[in-house]
Order: sequence, then C-alpha cells, then structure tokens
Amino acid sequence: MAEITEATWATYVDGERVELPATIDGIRAALPAQQRGEFDTEVGSTPANELPRVLGHWALRTHPQAWDEVEAEFARLEAGDYSGVVFLEDDVDGEHQEQGEGAA
Repeated sequence: MAEITEATWATYVDGERVELPATIDGIRAALPAQQRGEFDTEVGSTPANELPRVLGHWALRTHPQAWDEVEAEFARLEAGDYSGVVFLEDDVDGEHQEQGEGAA
C-alpha cells in the first residue's frame, strides 16, 4: 500500500485503528494498479451526492484486511446473524439495545 500523506479516514481492523486515504488522488494511489481503471470509471460516473459513499467503499479496498472484514460482516448479516446489531429505532432514552442472533 502506498504511503498516505494527505487527508485520511480512520477505521478499525482487528480492533486496531488504521488510516485510509480520503482524497480521490490518495485512494487511486493506494489501490493496486489493476483496480485503478475501475475506480476512475466509477468515480467519474458517480453523482456528486453519492461520492462520499463511493469513496468510502474504495478507501476500504485500499486496505485488504479492512475490506475482508466488511465482506465478512455483510455475509454474516445476509446469513441472518444480527448479533451485536444496534437498531436505532429501538433506542430508548439514549440506551442502545443490542439484538441477539437471528433477531429481526
């Protein structure tokens, strides 16, 4: 991964804080060469209001372990395992209530 010297986003991988590039140029530079064309095409055709989501998606892909964790989390949710999920509409008096496995 290329050195990040510009604006960054932070995420956590295995409980450790990692920084991800947070500019179009920074993300492009940090991606493997074979993914840069796809990145440029998607960013170039994305409406401005969708850019933060798209850039966040690609920033995660610059750190393979972060991307693997995201994919694993989505697979777990798609399989119906909602353990640890906090549903904000169930938030009572500022108290988040975690849902158990299989909860809807």
